[in-house]
Amino acid sequence: MVSTPDPRAARYARQRILPGFGAAAQESLAAAHAVVIGAGGLGSAVIPILAAAGVGTITVVDDDLVDETNLHRQILHGTGDVGRVKVESAADAVHRQSPDTNVIAHRGLFTAATAPAILAGADILIDGSDTNATRFAANDAASVAGIPLVWGSALRWSGQVGVAWGGTDYRDLFPEGPDNEADTCEVAGILPTVCTVIGGLMATEALKLLSGIGEPLIGRIMLFDALSGATRELRYTRDPARDAAPAVSAATPAAASDRSISARDLAALLGAATPPVLLDVREPHEFAIAALPGAVLIPLGELPARIGELDPAEPTVVYCHLGVRSATALSRLESAGFAHAHHLAGGVDAWSRTVDPTLPRY
Repeated sequence: MVSTPDPRAARYARQRILPGFGAAAQESLAAAHAVVIGAGGLGSAVIPILAAAGVGTITVVDDDLVDETNLHRQILHGTGDVGRVKVESAADAVHRQSPDTNVIAHRGLFTAATAPAILAGADILIDGSDTNATRFAANDAASVAGIPLVWGSALRWSGQVGVAWGGTDYRDLFPEGPDNEADTCEVAGILPTVCTVIGGLMATEALKLLSGIGEPLIGRIMLFDALSGATRELRYTRDPARDAAPAVSAATPAAASDRSISARDLAALLGAATPPVLLDVREPHEFAIAALPGAVLIPLGELPARIGELDPAEPTVVYCHLGVRSATALSRLESAGFAHAHHLAGGVDAWSRTVDPTLPRY
């Protein structure tokens, strides 16, 4: 049986008492599955923070080996790890720190071809890669999966962090897509603390999104300059040219949250004479673990092609694991004319916590 962190454990006590955080946010982290691309400089900050904060499952994706030149900034790895597969070294480091964290080590590249399998059941994607091709592959894959992408980059003395979700993403910044590869740390150098700062900010955005607290960096980029100690914010909007062509876009969290419904309120609706249609947008293996009675399963990636199976006139409540994918699905339903659709805040995990504790959590 896969272990997960106990959200009631003493190690999270100082986090649970944060104003606006509490036990519910900690439980959301324990139920969450985060995918991190890169076990290098940025991943060395992101991965241990997610584990320490109580994220239940972390998939680490990297195809590289640990090299001695990595060690000044890739602090997940030590001298004894030189020559080892990075994802295995990273997994060992997490297990030493947080033995109950479920770590999935995926040695390989993150590409359009590998993305669907890697992201199955994931709630968030975090990109700490160092190639343009991977950044755009991550952006597009997160959009199709309907999950947020937290991205970051670090080089020389500076770095930047952003979130691709809510109708704006990486292609709004760089409409032409990946071009010639940018400079790398091998060529340009990197101050190790830039990785620490940027990676810490990336982890912060991920924790905010997974726990539902704060205001994510959507439509904004935070830039950090180590030489001056300055930070600044760059705002951007969706590229109008992208809306002229058909495309799969991410959900608008604000619009989705306006039509969210709590687990307790949904329970009351299901007990009424005319209950709503329940739409489950998770993957089949998740549905097999735990599902609400009578739910219709249409994985989020299949929704555009199968939306005709649903009746726009019927009251519909869509749900997923934690409420991230369902927010995307709600946006797509609204665009298709579903005027009576809502989504379950906190997903099936919230249902297990507040309505039916016999329903398995994962």
